Amino acid sequence: MRLPDIYAANKFALSFELFPPKTEAGVEALFGHAQTLVGFKPAYITCTYGAGGSTQDRTLEIAARVRKEFGLPVATHLTCVGRTADQIRDYLRRAAEADVTNVVALRGDPPAGETEFRFTEGGFHYANELVAMIHEDFPAMGVAVGGYPEVHQEAPSPEADLDALKRKVDAGAHAIITQLFYDNEDFFRFRDRCNAAGIDVPLIPGLLPVTNVSQVKRIASLCGAGLPVAFLSQLEACGDDAAAQFDVGVEQATVQTQGLVDAGVPGIHYYVLNKSEAASRVLKAVRLGG
Repeated sequence: MRLPDIYAANKFALSFELFPPKTEAGVEALFGHAQTLVGFKPAYITCTYGAGGSTQDRTLEIAARVRKEFGLPVATHLTCVGRTADQIRDYLRRAAEADVTNVVALRGDPPAGETEFRFTEGGFHYANELVAMIHEDFPAMGVAVGGYPEVHQEAPSPEADLDALKRKVDAGAHAIITQLFYDNEDFFRFRDRCNAAGIDVPLIPGLLPVTNVSQVKRIASLCGAGLPVAFLSQLEACGDDAAAQFDVGVEQATVQTQGLVDAGVPGIHYYVLNKSEAASRVLKAVRLGG
C-alpha cells in the first residue's frame, strides 16, 4: 500500500523508523524488537539509508524482510548523496521488485568526514528533483519527504526552508515526516505555517523518546532540535541513574504523544533506534495500537 492510500484509509497512522544494523547479530536483535513494535499495529515501517548510500543493500534487505515477515507496507529512505540518477533508478527498480512501494526521499547528509553536501555529476542537487523523478518514472511509489519544525540548519531563513518544502510537495510528495522535536508548540507553529503556504499533504510529527541525557544532547545538537529547559533539568537531576533518566524521557514522550493526538495529527512516526522498550511504554500509556 502506498503512503497516500495509507493516510486516506486511516484516521491515525502509527509508524516506526528502523536503521540497518552492521552485523547479523544486530539484524536478529532488530527483528526481535520489530516483533514487539508490530504488536502495536503500525500502518507502515521505514528503514534508513546510510550517508552516501553506504547501506543501500542492507536497507533494502531489512525493508523487504519486514514486508515479508510482517505483511506491512514499508518505505526505504533514499538520498541524492553519491549516486547518479541512473543508479538511483536502478535502486528503485530493485525496491519495487522486493515489494517496497514507498520512499522517504531526502537530499541526504554528507558522508562521514565531510561537512557539506557535494553534488554528484549526473545526480540531483535537491530533494525536490529526486521527488520529481520518482513521481515521473515510478508513479506506483508513495513518497514522503522531510520537514523541519525548527528550520533546517542549512536554511538561510524559515521562509526559505518553507519554500523548499513546498517545492518538494509540488514535485509530487504525498506526505511530510518531521525531524524530531521536544516542544509540541514548535510543531503546531510549523503546521500553521504549512497550512498558510498551501501545503496540504499529511504532516506527520516525528518523535524520538529519550532514554538518557547524553543521548538527547548529542542528537539534538546534530539536528538543531531545541530542548525545553524543564525537560533537560529533569534529566540532569537524575544524575547517573539510568533508569530514572529513562522514566523521565518516556514521560516526556508520552505527554508529547497525547498532546499531538489530541490536536488531531494524522499519525506519529517514532524514531525508535532499533529498540522497542521506550516506544512500547509510551504507546501503552496513551493506548495507541496493540
